[in-house]
Amino acid sequence: MNRLENWFCGSNFWRYVTRRQLLPWILAGTNLGEHLLEIGAGPGAATEELRRRAARVTSLEYDRDLAISLAKHNHGGLGAVLRGDAAALPFPEKTFSAAIAVLVLHHLRSTEQQDRALAEVYRVLRPGGVFLALEIEDGWLQRVSHSRSTFVPVPASSFIRRLASTGFSSISLESRRGAFRVRALRSAND
Repeated sequence: MNRLENWFCGSNFWRYVTRRQLLPWILAGTNLGEHLLEIGAGPGAATEELRRRAARVTSLEYDRDLAISLAKHNHGGLGAVLRGDAAALPFPEKTFSAAIAVLVLHHLRSTEQQDRALAEVYRVLRPGGVFLALEIEDGWLQRVSHSRSTFVPVPASSFIRRLASTGFSSISLESRRGAFRVRALRSAND
């Protein structure tokens, strides 16, 4: 992420928007179960609220400094903060009851890396586990704000197909104000 993104995503304003607007929309009607994987936690705008909603949260962050900073704020809670790559998750199969990726996938360097990340999420979810994602639509403002940063848009038009080809089922996608949320399940029979 570039300096603007790091500053904005660490701001009190963004924490407020995430806690009061984004997470209620993303999580609506979803039971996270007892162990949630937060992918791309960044500076932790969603982490505290997710810890209120799930019994245990494991947060994964690629950036070393952000992971260290977030771990300092864990305060002995149930869960952990780890440094890792979304396209190569460092967890055994069928570990988590749910996984969430808030504005993460567009930061992966290619659609192939995004697809590897989706396959990894599927692998680490338990049968019946839910995957939730929030992504932004492609546009000039998004491209400008991601200047000198990785920005590989995730087209909503192909995202359902990509999730289904990974093995996910019961996939729903809803758009709102330049963003979309996705909810997908790993089959309970898998």
